[in-house]
Order: sequence, then structure tokens, then C-alpha cells
Amino acid sequence: MHVWRRILWPFSLLFGAVVWVRNYFYDKGYLQSVSFPFPVIGLGNLNTGGSGKTPHIEYLIRLLKREFRVATLSRGYGRQTKGYMMVNPGSSTRTVGDEPMQYFSKYNDIQVAVGEDRAFAVQMLMLAVKKPQVVLMDDVYQHRKVRPGLNILLLEYESIFRSDFLLPAGNLREGKSGIKRADIIIISKSPGILVPIEKRRIFEELSPGENQEVFFSYLKYGEFRKVFGTAEGMLISSSYYLEKRFTIILVTGIANPSGIIEYLRRHTDKLETLLFPDHHEFSGKDIRRIRETFDNIANSSKIIVTTEKDAMRMRNPGVAEQLNTLPVFYLPIEVAFHQDEEKFNNIITDYVRKNQTNRGLHIR
Repeated sequence: MHVWRRILWPFSLLFGAVVWVRNYFYDKGYLQSVSFPFPVIGLGNLNTGGSGKTPHIEYLIRLLKREFRVATLSRGYGRQTKGYMMVNPGSSTRTVGDEPMQYFSKYNDIQVAVGEDRAFAVQMLMLAVKKPQVVLMDDVYQHRKVRPGLNILLLEYESIFRSDFLLPAGNLREGKSGIKRADIIIISKSPGILVPIEKRRIFEELSPGENQEVFFSYLKYGEFRKVFGTAEGMLISSSYYLEKRFTIILVTGIANPSGIIEYLRRHTDKLETLLFPDHHEFSGKDIRRIRETFDNIANSSKIIVTTEKDAMRMRNPGVAEQLNTLPVFYLPIEVAFHQDEEKFNNIITDYVRKNQTNRGLHIR
């Protein structure tokens, strides 16, 4: 155990005790949860980030918006505002957070809201002229004041057999006993090729309940897209830059950049990285560092690559004006499922269809 983990270990024990008592009170009904008799799907994880919540929310958006009016609800991590807000064309990552801005910028036929008090926020969404027919709650697994009708838990593939500690010594928000609350467990970021024996090994480790469904998802990387400029010509072949021996500078502020680093390193040996904290808003000092790194690379064939969430923050006023003269691209990602995608889709859509009638509020 590292020295700092030893120092923080007593605080993790205290944190774990508080989490256990809180969950016990909710499980026994001493603390009340609000549930809604219309479709509310919650998605979250046990750790502090990096399990792929955003692309999974987008998967659900694409799946459901063809048939239903969809709303997403996030806390809006990293924003400089408080309270309930609807994302609109005048919003930015500073006012609503990067993930809600990403949903809003990509899907113009859904509603996107942020709010720390999720129960209040859902009620506000139901007061809209066009009420959503399903609410997707992002990063809500530990927010037990709301009880989603369908609870989805993401467990990152690489962490299944890894020992970790509770905050602040480790990255866990709660222990693995919290898995039992999930209706659906998704093993995220699994390999593109997953052998049956490995799936059985994970099933044995998880020991899911009879009413729990387990699925395996993996990430698919798309083509480079320009961060700045008009929509025309935004899509650029990633293979061109990777095969032509371009030097790539990866600039990112996400919880776990290992996936995109590994992907780029598989395709090029000319990779530089500038890593920032999760949800990091780029400052003038950061921009100068990015530009200096770019200018100091001798190779004239060079580009900057970032993630889609980082691109949302780079487009903020004051940042975009200083970076838009550089060749900055983002690498979009989507999730796909191993074998059981149709089964997963049917579970989600059947749940939403069956819960379209009532519009009340339940306190438990």
C-alpha cells in the first residue's frame, strides 16, 4: 500500500461506515426514496469515473428517441452554476457541464436538464409543455433519494478483479455489495473479442442475482472530427493521420484516459500526452502550454487530438478563439454489445413501453 493510501486509510474506514449506514437506512425505509410511475432509467457506477457512462447514455438516447420523447438529467459536474436548468443554445460547459453540452449538441430532438436535486428536477421536467416519455438519469447510482424504475450499473472490465479502496484512499464511492441494487449490470470497456471462458469467470466473480441481467459492452472509435469550423468537411479519416506518421498530441481532461491512449498508441509511435483533471476547464495557462507543446514538435506533420467531452470545453468563448487556428480534432466513441445487444434493447424498450400510462409520484 502506498504511503498516502496508508495515511488516508482511516478516513476510508469512516467513509465506508457512513455509506453503509446510509444504504442500510434506505434499504429499510428509514430514509425515503422518491419513485415515479413513468419510465426513469438510472445509470451509474461504483467508482469515481471512467467506466464509460457518457457513451452508454448516448446509446440509450439513440435507442429510445426513435419512439419516445427522451430527456436526460445530469448533475452537471464542473459547472459554475447551481440548481435546476434546462440546457439551451446559450449554454456552455461552464453553466451546465461538459456531458450535458455533449448530449445537447449531438441530439437536437431531446431535452437535456441538469440539477443536483434529482427528484425536484424530474418533477420540473414533467411540467414541460412536451413532457418527456422517459428520463435518463446520468451518474445516479449513489443518489438514493430517487429510485429509478430501472437501475443500470456499469462495472469497468479491468476493475472486476482489481482490489480498490473506498474514498479517499481509493476510487470507490461504495463497496461491491452495492452491486445487488442493480437491475442490469454492464461490464464496460471489455475487449473487442471476448472468449466465453472469460465471461464465465466474470459471472462467477459477480454471482448476479436471479433478477439481474449481465451484459458486456466495448468501445468503438470513430473517425477524427474537427473541433472548430463549419459542419462541412468535419469528418476526417483517422487512418490518414495514423498511417502518414503524423505526430499526435493528445490533450484530455477525463477521469480515465487509458483507453484512448492505448488506442492511439496501437496506431502510432509518435504520441505526446497533455493530461488534465476530469472536467477540467482550460485556462489561459493551459492554452499556452498546449500551443508551446505543439510549436516545439519538430515534425511538420502534427495534429492535436482530444475527446468529445474535452471538445465541448474547448469550444467555450475565450478558449475557442485561442485554439481555432490549430489542427484540433476529437475522436468520437460509441458502445456496442457482445452478442446480446438485441436482448438488452428489448429489455429497455419493453420497460419504457409498459410504464407510459401513469403520471403520479410515489414516496417510499
